Amino acid sequence: MANETESVWDYPRPPRLEHRTEHIRVVHRGIVIAESRNTLRVLETSHPPVYYIPPADVAYVVASARRSSYCEWKGQARYFTVDVSPAIETLDAHAVCVDAAWSYPRPTAAFAEIADHLAFYASRVDECTVDGERVIAQAGDFYGGWITSRIVGPFKGEPGTSRW
Repeated sequence: MANETESVWDYPRPPRLEHRTEHIRVVHRGIVIAESRNTLRVLETSHPPVYYIPPADVAYVVASARRSSYCEWKGQARYFTVDVSPAIETLDAHAVCVDAAWSYPRPTAAFAEIADHLAFYASRVDECTVDGERVIAQAGDFYGGWITSRIVGPFKGEPGTSRW
């Protein structure tokens, strides 16, 4: 099963939530900011999976006040800034990543389990991995899916997909 591929076109709409045990890791400037084997994964037609990590498995994030968004399936999202500057001994202008993660503090009933779990934009931190494989970020400024060698598209967010 580990080598089987998943087509994002087989994912459901509305999205599905599932419990996962892959080793999920998020690293920025050499600092581990999230690591878990107890995540929730959201699957939605045309999108790579999004992993939601329990807040107890996340460090170096602070709530952002400047951004929010709304998902018709999950509800109102809030955003978080990654700030690893306290863990770095030298001055690093890239230690802070504004709005690099998001969560749903009061999600809809169908997604109640993801409450306060955090998802990360792979494009805004140095590295995200699933079972040791470095992910590719889903294209587009709005999308936060993680693409691994097991996930096949085409994916929403790439040029020419805005009307999908």
